[in-house]
Amino acid sequence: QPAAPAHDGGAAHDNHPPLEFGQFILSLATAALFHLGDAHEEGKEPPPPNLPLAKETIDIIEMLEGKTKGNLTKQEEAFTEGLLFDLRMRYVAKTNKSKVTL
Repeated sequence: QPAAPAHDGGAAHDNHPPLEFGQFILSLATAALFHLGDAHEEGKEPPPPNLPLAKETIDIIEMLEGKTKGNLTKQEEAFTEGLLFDLRMRYVAKTNKSKVTL
C-alpha cells in the first residue's frame, strides 16, 4: 500500500507557488491602507477611515518585523521597514487631521 503524501500546506493542490514573506506583509499593508481610507476601488468613494483597525494592522506588521529580525533577507527587511515608515506617516497624518476637524 503506498504511503500517504506528506502535508504540503496545500501548495501542490492549488498549483500556486508558496507565499513569500513580502507578499504576506504587502497584504497586511493593503489592509492597513484600506482601514486608513487610502485604498478603494476605482470610481467608488473611499470608506471612512477606521483608525483603530489601521493601528492594529500596523502593530501586527511591527510585531512580525521584531519576531523575524535576523531571519529575513536584506530586501525583505528593507521592504518591511519602508512599508512601516509609509504606514506610520499616513496614520499620523490621519490622526492629526481627525484631531483638527473635531
